[in-house]
Amino acid sequence: MPSATDPLIDELRALLGTEAVRDRAIDRHAAAHDASHYLLLPRAVVVAEDAEAVARVLAAANDAGTPIAFRSGGTSLSGQASADGVQIDTRRAFRRIVIEDDGALVRVQPGATVRQVNARLARHGRKLGPDPASEIACTIGGVVANNSSGMSCGTEQNTYRTIASMTMVLADGTTLDTAVPDADARLRAARPALHDALAGLRDRVRADAASVATIRRLFAIKNTIGYGVNAFLDFDDPVDILAHLLVGSEGTLGFVAEAVFRTVPAHPRVATALLVFPSLRKATEALPSLVATGPAAIELMDAASLRVARTTPDPAGGIAALEVAEHAALLVEYQEPDEEALRARIADADTLLPALSLTLPATFSSNAATRAGLWQIRKGLYTTIAGARPSGTTALLEDVAVPVERLADTCTALTALFDAHGYVGSVIFGHAKDGNIHFMITDRFDTVEGRTRLAAFTDDMVDLVLAQGGVLKAEHGTGRAMAPFVRRQYGDELYAVMQELKRACDPRGILNPGVLLTDDDEAHLRDIKVPVPVEEEVDRCVECGYCEPVCPSRDLTLTPRQRIVVRRAAEQARAAGDTALAAELDDSYRYDGVETCAVDGMCQTACPVLINTGDLVRRLRAERAKAPAATVWNAAAGHWGTMTRTAATALSVAKATPAPLVTIANTAARAVLGADTLPLWSEDLPGGGTRRGSVAVSTPAGEADAVYLPSCQSAMFGPAGEGPGLQRSFQDLCAQAGVRLHVPDGIDALCCGTPWSSKGYRPGKQRMQDRVVAAVVAASREGAIPVVCDASSCTEGFLGLLRDAPSAEPLQIVDGVAFLRDRVLPALGDLPRAASITVHPTCSSTHLGSTPALLALAGAVAEEVHVPDAWGCCAFAGDRGMLHPELTASATAAEAAEVREIDAELHASCNRACELGMSRAAERPYRGIVEVLAAAASR
Repeated sequence: MPSATDPLIDELRALLGTEAVRDRAIDRHAAAHDASHYLLLPRAVVVAEDAEAVARVLAAANDAGTPIAFRSGGTSLSGQASADGVQIDTRRAFRRIVIEDDGALVRVQPGATVRQVNARLARHGRKLGPDPASEIACTIGGVVANNSSGMSCGTEQNTYRTIASMTMVLADGTTLDTAVPDADARLRAARPALHDALAGLRDRVRADAASVATIRRLFAIKNTIGYGVNAFLDFDDPVDILAHLLVGSEGTLGFVAEAVFRTVPAHPRVATALLVFPSLRKATEALPSLVATGPAAIELMDAASLRVARTTPDPAGGIAALEVAEHAALLVEYQEPDEEALRARIADADTLLPALSLTLPATFSSNAATRAGLWQIRKGLYTTIAGARPSGTTALLEDVAVPVERLADTCTALTALFDAHGYVGSVIFGHAKDGNIHFMITDRFDTVEGRTRLAAFTDDMVDLVLAQGGVLKAEHGTGRAMAPFVRRQYGDELYAVMQELKRACDPRGILNPGVLLTDDDEAHLRDIKVPVPVEEEVDRCVECGYCEPVCPSRDLTLTPRQRIVVRRAAEQARAAGDTALAAELDDSYRYDGVETCAVDGMCQTACPVLINTGDLVRRLRAERAKAPAATVWNAAAGHWGTMTRTAATALSVAKATPAPLVTIANTAARAVLGADTLPLWSEDLPGGGTRRGSVAVSTPAGEADAVYLPSCQSAMFGPAGEGPGLQRSFQDLCAQAGVRLHVPDGIDALCCGTPWSSKGYRPGKQRMQDRVVAAVVAASREGAIPVVCDASSCTEGFLGLLRDAPSAEPLQIVDGVAFLRDRVLPALGDLPRAASITVHPTCSSTHLGSTPALLALAGAVAEEVHVPDAWGCCAFAGDRGMLHPELTASATAAEAAEVREIDAELHASCNRACELGMSRAAERPYRGIVEVLAAAASR
């Protein structure tokens, strides 16, 4: 436990504020885990708001001699983002993206993900040069710190080659923008000893012919081991040398608070194919001829990788039927500026293919879905394999590079090493055209036997790669995994240069000690993470962090990865007999882990092993539910019509009552019943809605074209503004198109089940499921006509409710926006259009795949359709946004700011709760897209 009187923590709180410095057990354990196989527990976590805050922390830590590590996306794989000192969180506040020179340049802060940056650049036909496979979650901070490359960029478009300038913060807090004309003079004035040292090291390296030859050879291929000492040859001014040394320095020389990149063209015409060969050697032998055709990417997968890929849902490329023996595959992609150039590339490739002895026919495809399926085979390998590892084992992913002509021999020898050291099921994959391969092993490293085997394997692997003229780290960074071997890679002279560089930049050695350089020959064997089995729903989590950017609570409490690792930490504490720590973690977890989870399932859309952390949270809510609340909610399932009318009446009464009186009463009741039990009323909530049965326009089931299940949200919440509301609007639109709807009898008592499933009240959900199944099966004539719901979250809820009922198997459940697009919109003709509309897709429309339909409806009513780049789940989540409004405020902050900046004429979504949440957050009136469409159709 951290000391309550820790002088440095007290100083940091005085400098930055209490909220910025976090040393609760749950904060420290949540932050300790990243995608690597190392685990160190930080002393405290500091959430820095800007470069000045980082400078203050560094100055204080430098004075105290306290180690510092930087953490942003947490996707690094070699242990470079873990430390037992103070961890600075540079993810939450450092997300600014500024497009410059029509996309030729982009100015980015370290907390923005590669995907977010490329989404902005796409409008200009540009993208970042580095293209790591983890682009969904890896951030610019890590991209710069690791000198990231990726699938296509090779050595010419990596971070080192495409960075134009940066704002750096050095170990003593000195801040410098290298783009200013007199940057070198400013560095000399602020840090004269450092400036002199850089100039001296430059001259020393250039004067040594052996050093120059070594640098030229090692940096001719992908190389991220040690410091980027090629900067001493590529640049003259110390400030430019330092900037490029910071690239790939893994937080050991300073912090990059902002980077300006030269972007590269994002070619719009793309074609991809999977080439399957009878053996790994045949695949690697084909590389020279394939490389000559000019592909953007060639990805290698060995036989073990293909066996894993065959186990994934609907594998592409024909491999599902392949009986994998010694096979290997190359995923080849061409990217070109126009169709003519692409056809020429494909023609060259097609001429070559017959000579390659392929096991399966190969065809280059430009179809987006086909290409996505092919890339999913490659991109999902690491997490799929790691997710299927035996319980209690750790997955280690390493990467190396060798000259391409030595790739086949290296892969063959590496496979032999796996067998020699007893690593079963190890895989090899990677960027074949660059000679860059990744390999993964799994084992128990909490035993002496496991660590001994790892030590012996690593020594043999190092010998192998160096003998092939290769590098021990190609793109994942040195970290802790390869730090003991940097001297062997470069030799004594260049290693001494690196040591002197480190001393000059960081005299007190506070920046990420033990990373990249170390005197400990066994550093790579220490502090290895041992996953602890906790719950079936999440045990396959590999802690990759891909879920974090889409999580609505990421800036308030915990992310899905953190929810899982805190459970693991608590279980580990219990196993170790540390009941006090376990109790503290459990107590904090109630709010941080359970109450502020939106259970929206967006984490599953990003998770490569398809974990929905909401499933865990729902179960925990069920286990922790207070008996009175559970009793009331379970009973409500039998009287749902009465419950919705009661809620609607309460909202109407509250709307008609002076707000201060309602607020006083509501606040007092929440104090008694609990903030997670009674919603918080606010003036922006509407009055109550109308009973669904009273406004239903229903055709007899035998004559209807569809069964219509209006959402009970529109019965509880009245419409926005003076409109007729969602149900009437949907019915009117269908009537205009001649589509006949049947509303089941007793509709007021039906619900999609989400109120019970989200809270973990299983008896209530089962009771509602029985009623809904009986009603809907009969109304749809046992699936003869589709069943449509007008709110996306309710459509998703009905799908979940009916999925487990055998009698509901023939039912076709259709989201309302998709139904209107396909069955109604064509009959409406041209509609009057507003100038612009901003649309908020929902997490449910994402799960259902109905967001394109939502946007099609928006395009029918407005000339310009905007979806904010910062779009994400609003976390209103039924009543969650009223129980914990701080959750929605946090989740929507970035999107709301963008919405206000766009300032469109109309604002719409496809779920009433989301419309309430976005109206509150953005201070703009959001309406249901169905209502907006109906209003346009009525004019």
